[in-house]
Amino acid sequence: MPARSAGIPGGRTLRRAYNRRSTGMLPVLRKFWLLFAQACTLLLAALFVVATLRPDLLPRFSGTGTVVTVQQSAAPAPATPTGAPAGATSYAEAAKLAMPAVVNIYTSKEMRGRSSMLDDNLLRRYFPDLAERMPPQRATSLGSGVIVAREGYVLTNHHVIDGADEIQLVLADGRRIAAKVRGSDPETDLAVLKAEAADLPAITLGDLAGVQVGDVVLAIGNPFGFGNTVTLGIVSALGRSRLGINRYEDFIQTDAAVNPGNSGGALIDTSGRLIGINSTIYSRSGGSLGIGFAIPVSLARDVLAQIIEKGEVTRGWFGIEPQDVDDEIARVLSLPRPEGVLIRGVQRGGPAERAGMQVGDVVLDVAGRATRDTPALLTRIAELPPGSSAKVTVLRDAKPLLLDVAVGKRPRAT
Repeated sequence: MPARSAGIPGGRTLRRAYNRRSTGMLPVLRKFWLLFAQACTLLLAALFVVATLRPDLLPRFSGTGTVVTVQQSAAPAPATPTGAPAGATSYAEAAKLAMPAVVNIYTSKEMRGRSSMLDDNLLRRYFPDLAERMPPQRATSLGSGVIVAREGYVLTNHHVIDGADEIQLVLADGRRIAAKVRGSDPETDLAVLKAEAADLPAITLGDLAGVQVGDVVLAIGNPFGFGNTVTLGIVSALGRSRLGINRYEDFIQTDAAVNPGNSGGALIDTSGRLIGINSTIYSRSGGSLGIGFAIPVSLARDVLAQIIEKGEVTRGWFGIEPQDVDDEIARVLSLPRPEGVLIRGVQRGGPAERAGMQVGDVVLDVAGRATRDTPALLTRIAELPPGSSAKVTVLRDAKPLLLDVAVGKRPRAT
């Protein structure tokens, strides 16, 4: 007859011994569990810190669960039309190439002192030459410039050096060099200086044809006298005109920060090539609002060549007073659409009058190039060499007429 376990002698003793062993292990298990939880917490905290501060140290996972390790490639990335590496995060190389050619310009000129005594009627009555007796003072200003030839030719703005009788250039390496004005062109706000030194670091001129809206650009100059400073932006617009700043306007608009002192400095592409001369900003406070304007290198190159060769800039001239054709003028003249430029004044004895151009004519093109508005017409005429002949198509009584104009030399702006 099988024995029942409950009746086995010592059975209760065995169960009690087992329970005592189980009860004794619980503190050990709790200790190990606590250590495991703390280790996991510390590991997660460390992972969070690394993921926040140095995510590049962590492997990344694709959607299939495969580990993908991101590495920096030593090979250059594909370039954009202006040479910018795709996805670039640094433009140090472009800055290194261009900065040695960008100079700080310090100018000074003598001015008569101003005193409240000059407003005293009694003193002015008995001392009419009081203003001449006041001791002269020197006014200083600052700006920027770009070395464009190793022989020491520097491009800058006309307004930077206007009226200065002493000009000093400070190079990126700290050298101070005196300079003189080779020539200036107020109508484009450009000037060329000749430094009293040679074998200087010169910038490479770029090509505006490859510049597009949205391209990354760098502005280099001397804002507020701080010295060479680089700011980053993009080309916001091309061909900006009708700003009322210069006679001839074809500005590059950029949001690269440009401030007082940047005038005359370089606007470069991401290959370090010059594409513009920073000229002016739109601002209500005097500081940068993200709208700056640069004179394009295509215009600057022509002015530079003429000033170096002849000491001045010569432009073609017709002797006309132009006006844009709007919808109302187009209706009055029975034009199918508003196009071309209306001639509302012809200078007596000027090239246009001698060629037979009349008030009321509408100019459609000059030398085969369309003249869609007044700035375009003035630019086309200015590009013509004085003494040459140009074919001009006009509308007269709504009919096309071809005129042959002997190009004159534009009088120098005063």
